[in-house]
Amino acid sequence: MPQPASLPTAQAPGTARVWFLHPSDLAYGGGVGAAPVVSANAIPVGALPPGSDFYRDFVPGTYRFTVESYGLPTGDVNTVQLTAGTQAYLQVQWVQPWQMGYPSGRGANSHSFFVLTMSPQLAQAYLATLTYLGPR
Repeated sequence: MPQPASLPTAQAPGTARVWFLHPSDLAYGGGVGAAPVVSANAIPVGALPPGSDFYRDFVPGTYRFTVESYGLPTGDVNTVQLTAGTQAYLQVQWVQPWQMGYPSGRGANSHSFFVLTMSPQLAQAYLATLTYLGPR
């Protein structure tokens, strides 16, 4: 069972907390072992190895989340509006680009990482199975 780095701290007043999750890629092949860096508004937040999670508190606003593709470069962006006192959950997934509306690549470009919004209920179920890396 994954062990936490430390317990999550209380969310600072006036902030929004974003949890970043990277469930294991074992079922997906090529992305296994990659620790893509997630960015918010083109500023790196942190690397996310498979089977891990971390969070970051943000001031309210609109954020454009991206992740290194490690495959077909798509430029995909997940735009999220964050409000004070809320929590959002974003997962990194290794998928075929056509599933996200991009042309399919071949070979090393047959898959890419994407950062996707996750429901709180599903995220809570996954968090218990992941290694908590602490705040970033």
